[in-house]
Amino acid sequence: MRYGNIMYDRRVIRGNTYALQTVPLPGQPDLAEIQRQQQAKRRALAKKRAQEQLRPRTPEPVEGRKHVDVQTELYLEEIADRIIEVDMECQTDAFLDKPPTPLFIPAKTGKDMATQILEGELFDFDLEVKPMLEVLVGKTIEQSLLEVMEEEELANLRASQRAHEELRNVELAEVQRLEERERRHREEKERRKQQQWQVVHKHNETAQKIAAQAFAQRYLADLLPSVFSSLRDGGYFYDPVERDIEIGFLPWLMNEVDKTIECSMVGRTVVDMLIREVVEKRLSLYEHKDDKHSSLKPEDGLSGPGGMRDPLVGYESQDHGASQAQRPLPDRDSPQRTPYDARYMERVSSQDRKLMEEEDEQTEMRKSFRSEEPLQ
Repeated sequence: MRYGNIMYDRRVIRGNTYALQTVPLPGQPDLAEIQRQQQAKRRALAKKRAQEQLRPRTPEPVEGRKHVDVQTELYLEEIADRIIEVDMECQTDAFLDKPPTPLFIPAKTGKDMATQILEGELFDFDLEVKPMLEVLVGKTIEQSLLEVMEEEELANLRASQRAHEELRNVELAEVQRLEERERRHREEKERRKQQQWQVVHKHNETAQKIAAQAFAQRYLADLLPSVFSSLRDGGYFYDPVERDIEIGFLPWLMNEVDKTIECSMVGRTVVDMLIREVVEKRLSLYEHKDDKHSSLKPEDGLSGPGGMRDPLVGYESQDHGASQAQRPLPDRDSPQRTPYDARYMERVSSQDRKLMEEEDEQTEMRKSFRSEEPLQ
């Protein structure tokens, strides 16, 4: 079923209707002329239909598409299925309907006359109608022959077109088959190339990995011992017991030793100060006694030996008690010292020198311990 555009239909009048051909009044047209025009129109229509049949048509649309008629005129015109209608109203006056006009009958003039015509007097119907029938039958037969020939020609054209379409379909199927085979060959070729490329790539990658592994083994053979030795020298690898002793025990031991030495040094210093103070007091006391004894020697003969002995003894006992309360306990091994014993003085000075030497040695030992602690 073909759909056409109504704007191109010949039956639709376009433009001004005043320019249309007016139909001539009855009795004026010539029948022969009208017949010739009709025959010319029929021939033109037949020729046009034949040309339309012979004209190559647009191929059928592919699946999913369709052909659409478009306007190619200079000015496009909107096409609507329904004509726009507008209702308008108008109010008129209430007039009475006009009565129908009576039929005009002209007045009768003249006289009535009559005549009689017998059968076959004016014309013979069979004789008069024969040429007309011949013409009608001949033209009808001629037109029917033309139509039959046109139908046969159209049938031949359709058959040839059908054969051409079948041949084209066969060729298209063959082309599609060849294209599909070519596509399969191309895909197979690409797949084989991809597989071969993957094999070569894996082979190269395996060779590179083997070479890298061998190089790494050769490189790490000397690297690992040097790294471990450097780490061991740097102190990263150590014995936990030894490290605990070095970090936890030795610092504590050094602190305790420092505290003990410091306490002993403080004690020795205090003892040295006390000894020095006592010795100085004893020396001053002995010098005072020596001066007093020398001043009292001439009077010893007058007074007698027992005259001055008691005061000296009392004074000596008082001095002995006062000094005994101030001086520290003497050593057990040392004998009783006398104030005038020179060896006692030398021994005291020698003890002072020993104490000073011990203090110097302890100071040096403390400095050496403190310098060794950061190294550990």
